[in-house]
Amino acid sequence: MAKCAFIGLGVMGYPMAGHLQKAGHDVTVYNRTSAKAEKWVSEFGGSSAPTPAEAAKGAEFVFSCVGNDDDLRSVMLGDGGMFAGMDKGSVLIDNTTASADVARELYAAAKDMGISFIDAPVSGGQAGAENGVLTVMCGGDQDAFDRAAPVIDAFAKSCKLMGESGSGQLTKMVNQICIAGLVQGLSEGVNFGVKAGLDMEKVLDVISKGAAGSWQMENRGSTMVENKFDFGFAVDWMRKDLGICLEESKRNGARLPVTALVDQFYAQVQERGGNRWDTSSLIDLLARG
Repeated sequence: MAKCAFIGLGVMGYPMAGHLQKAGHDVTVYNRTSAKAEKWVSEFGGSSAPTPAEAAKGAEFVFSCVGNDDDLRSVMLGDGGMFAGMDKGSVLIDNTTASADVARELYAAAKDMGISFIDAPVSGGQAGAENGVLTVMCGGDQDAFDRAAPVIDAFAKSCKLMGESGSGQLTKMVNQICIAGLVQGLSEGVNFGVKAGLDMEKVLDVISKGAAGSWQMENRGSTMVENKFDFGFAVDWMRKDLGICLEESKRNGARLPVTALVDQFYAQVQERGGNRWDTSSLIDLLARG
């Protein structure tokens, strides 16, 4: 069992850190809102610290799960950042969905300090975090990954090294690109069925067993029919992720016409107050116009 730190106790980080503690690791947490850290300690045990640097002090493995590139830099760099508290030879596992550029930047900064850095964004949403069954896509060095993987397993059903630094973030971009087009297609199909007067529960039951089947259909099809979106992966988060994908595509020359269109559809959902709705709320644009 390892001494760990976890920085960022949002809807994902909170249960992920909890799984580490329940697996027997000694976890110290930090959160910008100290009340959230105190609540976590009361629920899971472990301890909290007033700064990322103090949380990371003496830890073999330090995890972070924050909002974006700027948030990452703010909790990692500077006198109070994680790097300042980490020992040489320790491993930093970043579960934030961020750009590949910031992953490479922080990898280089960590290496200069004798610290290993793994970009390790996750897929599976809040339910996956709460149930400890996330998919983790990693970028970094093989030896650091081999050390970290058994610890990551506390909240993962799958954890793979995809390549050099930044590869985890690039893989997560592929994941989000695939989801964007899929959710739009599912929205159009479900809305079409409703307009046609079909029993959509029967329709979804049948087609989910064929070539149209997907995680989104299995987990979101029925709630889309019922226009229920007050759960799951928020539209605001998806737009952040798609923005990262679109920016990266400008660098590598990949064409993302459907992704760009769906991103604008999500902007329309935001305009009608759906910032925190689940990504399946794309159907609302079709159902209500």
